[in-house]
Amino acid sequence: MPRDIPDWIIERRRELGERIADLRVAAHHTQESFCEATGLSRSHLQRIESGEADPRYGDLLRIADALGTRVSILTR
Repeated sequence: MPRDIPDWIIERRRELGERIADLRVAAHHTQESFCEATGLSRSHLQRIESGEADPRYGDLLRIADALGTRVSILTR
């Protein structure tokens, strides 16, 4: 990742990751079961949840679908 990413983007990415992790746990998914449901690798999911990765829109669609929700709920 480029080091010149504005702080507000880093913060929003971290918030998104925390929200996804919270929703995953509330849905009684382990990371392993969630990876199976979304088709994402465990390492990628861990990077998304920790705010290190910038998920693609397709990733967000897969995550929202596995949670039975909309992408807009993830990005609140």
